[in-house]
Amino acid sequence: ATEQLRQALAMGCDRAIHLQTHLRTDQELQPLTVAKLIKKIVEKEDPLLVLMGKQSIDGDMGQTCQLLAAMLGWPQATCASNVVVSDDNTELTVDREVDTGIQKVHLPLPAVMSADLRLNTPR
Repeated sequence: ATEQLRQALAMGCDRAIHLQTHLRTDQELQPLTVAKLIKKIVEKEDPLLVLMGKQSIDGDMGQTCQLLAAMLGWPQATCASNVVVSDDNTELTVDREVDTGIQKVHLPLPAVMSADLRLNTPR
């Protein structure tokens, strides 16, 4: 994770947070537990957008984004393949890939969003 955070900072991110915990097993690191840990950081940092991956590489559950949004009471969009920020920075227009094609979702900020692989190609 450290290398990915360094790369993100080198590409222009303002800050990076590496969340570490004593929890280690799959039973301890379920999506609800991870969402609760991230929620504490979100409450402290007060961001406009929490951007997450679609799913973890080990559990492949894809639940953490939705759980976090529900706990925060924020709107959320999953599997985002394209995002446009409004001119006044108060809303996102998100394209989501669904079984029937592309769905457009409008989210007021603050919001939680999970990224699909097609969201961006790093520079």
